[in-house]
Amino acid sequence: MSAADWHGPGANERSRGFSWQALLWSLVFPPKRHRIAPTVTGLFLMLTAMGIGTAAYNTASNILFITLSLLLACLLLSGLMSWFNFSGICWRVRPQGPWRAGHETLVAVEVQNRKKWLPSYGLWFELMTQPRRAAAAEKADQDLKVREVLAAAEKLVTRGQIFMRERLEAGGEMALDWGVKPVRRGEAQVELTAVGSLFPFGFLRKSIGTAQRLPVLVWPAQVEYQWTGAASAHPGSAGRRTARIGTGDDLLALRKYERGDSHRLIHWKASARLGQLMLRQFAAESHDGYVLQVDTPAGVWTRPEQFERLCSFAATLAEDLYASGRLRGVIVNGGPLQDTRRLRDVEAFLDELARLEPEGRGDSPNRPEGGWGQPPLPNQPAAQKNIITFAPEGAQRVTAHVDGHQTAAA
Repeated sequence: MSAADWHGPGANERSRGFSWQALLWSLVFPPKRHRIAPTVTGLFLMLTAMGIGTAAYNTASNILFITLSLLLACLLLSGLMSWFNFSGICWRVRPQGPWRAGHETLVAVEVQNRKKWLPSYGLWFELMTQPRRAAAAEKADQDLKVREVLAAAEKLVTRGQIFMRERLEAGGEMALDWGVKPVRRGEAQVELTAVGSLFPFGFLRKSIGTAQRLPVLVWPAQVEYQWTGAASAHPGSAGRRTARIGTGDDLLALRKYERGDSHRLIHWKASARLGQLMLRQFAAESHDGYVLQVDTPAGVWTRPEQFERLCSFAATLAEDLYASGRLRGVIVNGGPLQDTRRLRDVEAFLDELARLEPEGRGDSPNRPEGGWGQPPLPNQPAAQKNIITFAPEGAQRVTAHVDGHQTAAA
């Protein structure tokens, strides 16, 4: 991350530089989103000071006036120390790893103290995750439909606090972790809503509203399914390259020349560079793979919960097939075949499933012959075999079909 990712008073002070005029102005008129509110203890202190001040005025007692001045000094010192505690502090939010519905993940908050002399104590950070739909609805007009969207999205909002329990020395840095478990797949955002402190006496609560938001993608949850048939794919289907030595077209590795090897496989450039004959080894072509085809017409996937199960089923099946070396590629809504030779190809498919929505396109030119989730025609070429399609069954179940024959269900 760049320096622009840092937020807070410390980041702003470095960009603007120091001046006494700006310091005095910030003490009189705090910057935007800086709030100071008395705590219960602070309110009790204020009431006590008012009572002692009234008694001191009526009795003209010097001891009571000294006591009043001490209470007011404590209140003033609390505000000044709180200001110094935040001075030079900056932070940034970093979501960790891939996010998956139903699995706990971490959000790291990195904190830096850019002051030269003073440490900082007792900071806390308020974080929140919510779907991006809810954030967009907050900016829209507050009509009935928007309120319904907000009410439904509020159930998916997760809030939490993390505390800095150790002091942060001048020039020091630390990372705080917040564990969060996403509820549902889709585009979401992590928001650092506020940073606060009760330091030093707990009389005043100082907080800084940040509204720092970062987008994240939540992959579909993993589901259990039953594989009921089609234990092996049809031979003669379009093969995929595997990390196994064979006679394919993709270069796998180089090895030393041995007696009896074909001279046509010699890699002359590598041999000249290394000073010895090197042979090319190619990846083998495997014929026992499948292609996942996910089609989401709105007229078929009418139940939201069943559509979520489809996304989870497709994601789980793709990972299992890739782990066993039997996933050749994926097709989403009639698009081009996307090869899945590497793990990042599968992760790109999971990203696409996270954003997937029912498509209301009716009779599309990409609609497969025989209908969505139906078996292919008998005269389909061999390159189109071993395709796994999905179809709804009942109110909740989703079934997977290999060339039209039911193979798995979730």
